[in-house]
Amino acid sequence: MSLSPSLYRRHRFPAEIISHCVWLYFRFNLSYRDVEEMMAMRGLFLSYEFFRKLLKGLQYLTDHHR
Repeated sequence: MSLSPSLYRRHRFPAEIISHCVWLYFRFNLSYRDVEEMMAMRGLFLSYEFFRKLLKGLQYLTDHHR
């Protein structure tokens, strides 16, 4: 999957991490806090608020999710 650099510009974390978190959220129907916990188990300490803001910015994806 080729990621457009403009899709994730101005974000604190690399596109691969963001993409993986979004994939987890949609693929397994997880909550923001579930994704936060899974990333913490891998050594990445990201807040659930990060995911909420990220997905709000990607609103066109969340409209089809739930």
